[in-house]
Amino acid sequence: MITLLYFAGLKDAAGKAQEEIEFAGRTVTELLAWTSQQYPHMSIDAVRVAINEEYALGEDVLQNGDVAALIPPVSGG
Repeated sequence: MITLLYFAGLKDAAGKAQEEIEFAGRTVTELLAWTSQQYPHMSIDAVRVAINEEYALGEDVLQNGDVAALIPPVSGG
């Protein structure tokens, strides 16, 4: 199991701040595809993924116990 965290507008689109999913052994790219399938109204075009508080690449593989965070683009002023 991994913990999947949603931030900002992604949390609103998912209707939850986090969930536990069976995703060990799969890639970050697969995680984004899964998220798009589960929440088709969620815009993930510019979403960054962090695994255990470090930005991840698409080919990085998730392991049991990982915490994956989906982070949308943010702007400040």
